[in-house]
Amino acid sequence: MEAVFSIEFTAYVALAVLLYAIREAANIPNRYIPIVAVVLGVAFSILESGAFSFGVLVNGMKYALYGIGSVAAIKYALEKAEGEDKQ
Repeated sequence: MEAVFSIEFTAYVALAVLLYAIREAANIPNRYIPIVAVVLGVAFSILESGAFSFGVLVNGMKYALYGIGSVAAIKYALEKAEGEDKQ
């Protein structure tokens, strides 16, 4: 249960929510979302560790990948729910 409430899980959720909000509010094309995710993930990782290194870069990329996956899952779930409502 500790893993669920860890700082890393919070970072994934925060990044996913932020990416989804940016995607919806700014109408950024889908091809730019991964770039935004990488920048935000690396920035969060730098803020978290207080320094920049290869490990911080990899951790930021990991945050970005999980954030993108979460946004895609949310988008798919919402589209599927809307499709079922129309039927």
